[in-house]
Amino acid sequence: MTVTVFIRYQLDPFKRAVFEEYARRWLTIIPKCGGDLVGYWMPHEGTNNIASALISFASLAAYETYRARLRADKEGMDNFNFAEENKLIFAEERTFLRKVTL
Repeated sequence: MTVTVFIRYQLDPFKRAVFEEYARRWLTIIPKCGGDLVGYWMPHEGTNNIASALISFASLAAYETYRARLRADKEGMDNFNFAEENKLIFAEERTFLRKVTL
C-alpha cells in the first residue's frame, strides 16, 4: 500500500520567497533519499502563511528508511539548517494518507 505524507507548514508570511528556495532544494534531495516527491504548494491567494508538500512511499517502512537516509544526507541536513537559520517555518505537521480513489 502506498502511503503519502502530507506536510503542512506554517510560515513566516514575510519569508515566502525564502521558503520557495527551501522547497526547490528538496527537488533533488527527496528522490535521492527514496521519496517520491509529488510537489510543494505555496499560498497564491487567501491565507498567506500556509504551505504544503506531498511525498509518497511504498510503505511506512520505506518512509522510515527515507527519514534515516535524509538525516544522513549532507544536502538534506544543510537544507534543514537553512530553514532553521532563516526562521521561516513556525510549525510543521505531518499526516499519513492512503489513496482511496483513482
